[in-house]
Amino acid sequence: MDEAGTSNENLGRRKGHIDDDYDGVSGGESDGVHKSKNLKAERRRRKKLNDRLLELRSLMNKGTIITDAIAYVEELQKSASDLTNQLLEMEATLVEESKMPIEAIDAAEKMQNWGIKPEIKVNQIEGNKLWIKIVFEKKRGGFTKLMEAVSVIGYEFTHTSVTTYRGAILVTACLEGNDGGILEAKQTRELLLDVVRGI
Repeated sequence: MDEAGTSNENLGRRKGHIDDDYDGVSGGESDGVHKSKNLKAERRRRKKLNDRLLELRSLMNKGTIITDAIAYVEELQKSASDLTNQLLEMEATLVEESKMPIEAIDAAEKMQNWGIKPEIKVNQIEGNKLWIKIVFEKKRGGFTKLMEAVSVIGYEFTHTSVTTYRGAILVTACLEGNDGGILEAKQTRELLLDVVRGI
């Protein structure tokens, strides 16, 4: 009886060990599923964190670009302001200079001092062409008046040379008639003489 009871007891213990081992295996599988869920959750958390970091970096880059752009615009505005101030200073200087008295130059006196005399020469070249040489006082708008007068009498300047020296203007040119009523050299000289006197 004792031996049989001992055998049964031993079997019960072995069975209990087997059951314990079986439960242990089941418990191991349960822990694996739990760990797998934790791993997935951790991966999701890390991905979300990485996405937010990328978004933050993007915002920082945009912020840097905007900051640089603002600094550049401010620099351009400062340059524009400096240039405006310089222009205003230059204009003020020019106005002041224009108010200063300018010493009048007596062209006739200069010409006389250097022995330069007014002169008009007109020669017929061929057909409707004349060659002229005119020396007169250097006055503002003088040459323009001469050109206008020549145009009125029906000629136009070609091969023109203009030189200024010691208060005088020397004009040499070829005049070419531009209509049928061509004047003679003597008549042209008289008209040019009147023009020069009126300059």
